[in-house]
Amino acid sequence: MKLVIQGKNIDITDAIREYVHQKVEKAVNHFQNLTTEVDVNLSVARNPRINPKQTAEVTIYANGTVIRAQEGSEDLYASIDLVADKIHRQLRKYKEKLQHKKNHPQAKMANVVVEAPAVDDLIRDRTPELPSEVVRMKYFAMPPMTVEEALEQLQLVDHDFYMFRNAKNDEINVIYERNHGGYGVIQPRNGNGHTHHKNGKVANAAEYATPK
Repeated sequence: MKLVIQGKNIDITDAIREYVHQKVEKAVNHFQNLTTEVDVNLSVARNPRINPKQTAEVTIYANGTVIRAQEGSEDLYASIDLVADKIHRQLRKYKEKLQHKKNHPQAKMANVVVEAPAVDDLIRDRTPELPSEVVRMKYFAMPPMTVEEALEQLQLVDHDFYMFRNAKNDEINVIYERNHGGYGVIQPRNGNGHTHHKNGKVANAAEYATPK
């Protein structure tokens, strides 16, 4: 298993490196057959208004699946403890899903997408604004997947949204966690205001029976 440790606004000392190895390797010890690479990012916020100040993020690449967890606190070692516990739970959940699929190969998820009319203007009377600077860029592979597979991935990356390439139409979609429960899917519209659905409607709302 490859373990990579990086730091932002912090020097990775031998003591920190040893602590990360101890905690993270213990967290993934029972899942090494699934894990190919583990990336650990430690960061300290320079802005005094940012809380929590010290953040630990772990990203695991498990046979083509990305599993991610992030935790922060006022103490870096505490953040490492918290994120190690969370990534262990995420890996256990992932392994249980794999085992369930193996034991129930014919099982299907509930229908995720509910078709609804497209919203003409998402920002309404608000003024669109971008951050003053790009603080981080990420690059990742985007193989085609179904909405159901994207939902599974969303539940593993510790984000409230996930961008993916829809296997049905090869378009970039975003699946997200809705504030009032369930999940939503955002799809692009073509020039005449519709997606490629034959009925001229866009699948911009998604519901799933068991929210996170």
